[in-house]
Amino acid sequence: MIKEQTEKNLHPRETDHLLPSAWKSGSLKYDELKELAEGGTGKLYATIDKNLHRTVAYKTLHADLRDSEIETKRFLREARVTANIQHPGTLPLYELGRDRDGHLFFTMKKVEGQDLRQILLDLRHEIPDVMEQFPLPRLLDILIQVCQTIAYAHDIGVIHRDLKPANVIIGKFGEVYLLDWGLAKVLGSPSLSSPELLEEETEEDFSLTPVGRHYGTPMYMSPEIALGEEGLDHRTDVFSLGVMLFEILTHQFLIEGEDFVEIKKKLIEKPLPLPREVAPDKEIPRDLQAICMKALKRKKTERYSSVSDFLGDLQRFRHNEEVSVYWYSGWEKLVRWNHRHAYLLVSVLSAAAGIGLYALFQQ
Repeated sequence: MIKEQTEKNLHPRETDHLLPSAWKSGSLKYDELKELAEGGTGKLYATIDKNLHRTVAYKTLHADLRDSEIETKRFLREARVTANIQHPGTLPLYELGRDRDGHLFFTMKKVEGQDLRQILLDLRHEIPDVMEQFPLPRLLDILIQVCQTIAYAHDIGVIHRDLKPANVIIGKFGEVYLLDWGLAKVLGSPSLSSPELLEEETEEDFSLTPVGRHYGTPMYMSPEIALGEEGLDHRTDVFSLGVMLFEILTHQFLIEGEDFVEIKKKLIEKPLPLPREVAPDKEIPRDLQAICMKALKRKKTERYSSVSDFLGDLQRFRHNEEVSVYWYSGWEKLVRWNHRHAYLLVSVLSAAAGIGLYALFQQ
């Protein structure tokens, strides 16, 4: 399991010294950049803000993409979308600017933790410590927190479009963060309308998300993204969350393939497997499977109409309540009632037994 190194303890000398009259601003206030990670379009560094004496994450574009108009707009969009989604499930963004050479950068909270992708891979390989630390109830709670973040984003007009376990970070104290909003689609909510780059995407807006272009990770994309359809909406995120739930339940991938063409063919043409069939040894509850398969409907009109509805069923399951997408037989209802009222039944039976024994001894 991959864990980041623990930050050093805070010391008074870092909090109590005076700020010089010739204080530095912009990129000049950051110390040496130490590379953390590298993606397809940018690099992430750790550095120290010398004014506040705190470690932050510092992101820039790759050198060969700095002159790309599309990548520059996406970089700015990622920064501004992240900054505007002020929710506990997103990273606080501190600053957007240009360095002394004129190159774009933004800084945000540096998180200690591990991503959900690695956790699921470790579970797939039955790593004992990980299996003990991340049983199904905790994984469901993590997914519920991701859903809450996405529901908030949808409410202010933002669709993520690149949901996958690698973009979910679990902090060392249980925090759950959803990262990488670079492919987000902004629908034009008033709260995000001020920056000029955050306008509503129309059919004529081909600069950032051209129709027919395949973006995101193939294994987690919705059928409508795979087909390059126009007019994507919030239900594309519902499908990706369904794929993540499938992996949480089975510890297996929903779809695998050698390339995008093979994955697309399976996604569009082949019947999607049931979690209970893929992992029969895990005794996956039928109502939880029903939640998963409802989110994975190929036709978006047949899926949950919103992430909030999907979230509601997950929460009902966690509270041992009946979910909306499963029909419970009489026997299942009885078993559920007995499970929910087990303590009451034990108490009543114990009291009855006590009364009986007392009466017997009295005789």
